[in-house]
Amino acid sequence: MNYNTKNYDYLIVGAGPYGAIFAHEAAKRGKRSLIIEKRAHIGGNMYTHKENGINVHDYGAHIFHTDSKEIWDYVNQFTEFNGYINQVVANYKGELYNLPFNMNTFYQMWGVKTPEEAAAKIAEQKEAAGVSGIPKNLEEQAISLIGTDIYTKLIKGYTEKQWGRKATDLPSFIIRRLPVRYIFDNNYFNHRYQGVPVDGYTAIFDKMLNSDLIDIQLDVDFFEHKDEYLTEFPKIIYTGMIDAFFDYQYGELEYRSVRFESETFDSDNKQGNAVINYTDAETLFTRVMEWRHFDKKGEEGKTILTKEYPQDWDRTKEAYYPINDEKNSELFKKYRKLANNQEKVLFGGRLGNYQYYDMDQVFNAALKAVEKEFKK
Repeated sequence: MNYNTKNYDYLIVGAGPYGAIFAHEAAKRGKRSLIIEKRAHIGGNMYTHKENGINVHDYGAHIFHTDSKEIWDYVNQFTEFNGYINQVVANYKGELYNLPFNMNTFYQMWGVKTPEEAAAKIAEQKEAAGVSGIPKNLEEQAISLIGTDIYTKLIKGYTEKQWGRKATDLPSFIIRRLPVRYIFDNNYFNHRYQGVPVDGYTAIFDKMLNSDLIDIQLDVDFFEHKDEYLTEFPKIIYTGMIDAFFDYQYGELEYRSVRFESETFDSDNKQGNAVINYTDAETLFTRVMEWRHFDKKGEEGKTILTKEYPQDWDRTKEAYYPINDEKNSELFKKYRKLANNQEKVLFGGRLGNYQYYDMDQVFNAALKAVEKEFKK
């Protein structure tokens, strides 16, 4: 059977942002692409659907944020953004705190009112905990940044649920860039450009992939006909798991997965905020999203809440967060070496590069790959 029926220039495996951008840019240059996607929809983890007039993010909250005017202008070709600013609330056993850590958090935790008082409190707790020198693990890194009280209430339980490991067994770099601000500012991200698309994220991909030079096949598994695809297509853009491409010959790379439970309520406002993190160890979910607060849209008297539960990953589940510890990083290097020897396959995206990306980073990586490809 001939899979390259239209003399496609590219087979793109995966209809997420990396693959979609590549197909769009290739089409602008007159190149024809076939996209195959194992899921039943385009957009990857950015996929959204509308329910009760509310844009629901099917794979967890996605807020676009970047400092790059180039990337911001690029994504704004396909949609309009609403200016949403992410201001997260943390719930620790019924106590509420503002995130990220800022003067509001410090006041709520300790009653301190000046940056000087907050810094002194953190320094005092760091010294009492005996943390000094280069942090050996996530716990020491956290205490050195924000003291023991905030670590115990707002980081420890949440992080251990998220990663399924003790904080003392997690590398310090996971929270090295933890935002700590000595000002009263609840804006979760420091980036200049922020927002959520007014029509949801799927609309971006509908527009991006609307070309006579792009064909899409959903519910198609690349691995069922991998050899034929590799034989018939001149170039393949592969955005799936890098270890799966090589039949796990060195073993599996590890991930954390998540599952979601959604519920509709007869209310306009159930929890009072778009995102509430549950930071104690006993609550099994890490956060709850109320979608209508992301873009102030929805039918009157209806709201949808989604709980996010971290879970162990296996091949039957979606791979979300790469576990970039020393063991997995070394394993990835072996697969990367194999990938570099594949002349007709370009590996991209978070699964192809075993790398957690923010959305703007995926967009940037895809555009860089396009630039490189068409410089030849």
